Amino acid sequence: MAVSVLVVEDDRNIAELLQLYLQKEGYAVTLAFDGGEGLAKFRSLKPDLVLLDVMMPVMDGHAVCRTIRAEGQTPVIMLTAKGETDDKVSGLKAGADDYITKPFEMREVLARIEAVLRRSDCTGAAPKARRLVFDNLVIDMDAFELNIKGEKVDAPPKEMELLFYLASSPNRVYTRNQLLDEVWGFDYFGDSRTVDVHVKRLREKLEGASNRWSLKTVWGVGYKFEVL
Repeated sequence: MAVSVLVVEDDRNIAELLQLYLQKEGYAVTLAFDGGEGLAKFRSLKPDLVLLDVMMPVMDGHAVCRTIRAEGQTPVIMLTAKGETDDKVSGLKAGADDYITKPFEMREVLARIEAVLRRSDCTGAAPKARRLVFDNLVIDMDAFELNIKGEKVDAPPKEMELLFYLASSPNRVYTRNQLLDEVWGFDYFGDSRTVDVHVKRLREKLEGASNRWSLKTVWGVGYKFEVL
């Protein structure tokens, strides 16, 4: 049975975009457009997970989250347009399991949903490996963190996704078009130079980290994460 997700978001464009992508990944999605409707649908549908906007009419997301948490342990991920620490802390204090700041990338949303569901064991499926460890390198997609030589290094989501994808299959060569399809998705209309730019930025971050692996160019083909 598909994992059910309730999206409570008053911006219909965002709600419908989330529904489109989540359904593409196999989730059963229900939409609600204000806090009151969201709470009513939560009680009637008993979803496996709730994606919950903060600023909404009728009831704000924090109030809805507190009510959900008072009634059970259904995982809740807050969606907030604010990036301030206080707003994130408020969401976590209300009982949220995680938060995502708008504007967000859909692959980050999907990764965080998978991580929260694994922690709550709602899917009943074996967890996927989302943390890769190499010499002086840790790629943690659950936390969206890149650690190089013991230090956390800031990296945008697409750089993280590209590195994780390559490192998930060491020594396998991928063409630029394959990487565009798998990392950027079917709806991306840019050109292959986007991959080159992201690889260049990753190399700058990874330079000198280890002589046991490297991000290699295979001339005339594409790229690979080479492990020696």
